[in-house]
Amino acid sequence: MTLPRLQRLMVTRPDADALLWTRSLMDRGWPALALPLIAIGPPRSPEVQRALSRARAQWLTWNALMFVSGAAVKHFFSTEVSAPAPGQLVETRFWAPGPGTARSLAQALASHGVEPARMDSPSADAPQFDSEALWPVVRGQLRPGSRVLVVRGSSDPLEGTAPRLQDTPAQAGQGRDWLMGQCEAAGATVDACVAYERCSPTWSPAELALAAAAAEPGSLWLFSSSEALQHLQQALPNADWSSSSALVTHPRIAQAARSAGFLDVQESRPSLDDVVRALKSHWSSP
Repeated sequence: MTLPRLQRLMVTRPDADALLWTRSLMDRGWPALALPLIAIGPPRSPEVQRALSRARAQWLTWNALMFVSGAAVKHFFSTEVSAPAPGQLVETRFWAPGPGTARSLAQALASHGVEPARMDSPSADAPQFDSEALWPVVRGQLRPGSRVLVVRGSSDPLEGTAPRLQDTPAQAGQGRDWLMGQCEAAGATVDACVAYERCSPTWSPAELALAAAAAEPGSLWLFSSSEALQHLQQALPNADWSSSSALVTHPRIAQAARSAGFLDVQESRPSLDDVVRALKSHWSSP
C-alpha cells in the first residue's frame, strides 16, 4: 500500500512549543511548519492576578495541586513562589495529567527544593494522558476535608469573577471539570486559580496565506487542543478543510476536527515519539 505523500505539516502548538516540535519533526525528515494557533501570556485581569498571588503565597497549604499543562507550571512558578523553609516537611502532592506537564513540574519543584517523588501522573504506558487517566492514580489520596487547587489557564482575558480561592463548584463533564467533580464527590474542597491566559494569535498576511494553502491535499494539521481548532475557524471562517488531514492527540480533539470539516482525522498519544509513529503509519515524507 502506497502512503499519501505529505507536503506540509502544520504545527499549531503555542509559540515556543511549536518551534521545538517543528525542529524535532524536521530533524526526522518531516516537512513541519510552525503556525501557532494559541497565544499564551500572563493573566491581565487585576482580580485574577491577585488570586494568583494568593495561591502562590499559600501553595504548600493544599493537600494537592493539579497543573493542567506545562504552561500552567511555567506561569505559576514564574515569580513570587517561595521554596519551603529549611526543615519544613512538604506534605502536598503535585498532579500532572501527562508526561510533558510532568517534566515541567519536576523541574519547577526541584528548583524550589521539593522532591519529584511528591508528583503523581499517569504511567508512561497509559493509553491516554488526561484527567481521566490521572484520577485512578490520585483518588486514594483524598479524604473528606482534603483541599485541592487546580492551576489552569483562561480563554477570557477578563475572567474576573474569577477563580476565587474558593471557586465555584465544578461542573460535571469531561477533562479537568470531571476530575474536579470526582474530587468533590470524594469529600474534597476544590479551588482553582488562573496562571495564564490563552487567546487567538495575531497572524501576518503571510501566515494567513500559509494557513489557507494548508487546506489543500498533502497538508496535515497537528492539533493538541480543541481551542486551536476554534481559532483556526475564526481566522478562516470560509475555508474548506475536507481535502486536508488532521492528526490529533485526544479523542475530544478528533470530534472537534470532524466538526470543523476535516474528513481524514487520525489520533495519536501526545508525545513526540507517538506522533512520529502515527505519521509513519499514515503518510510518507517528501
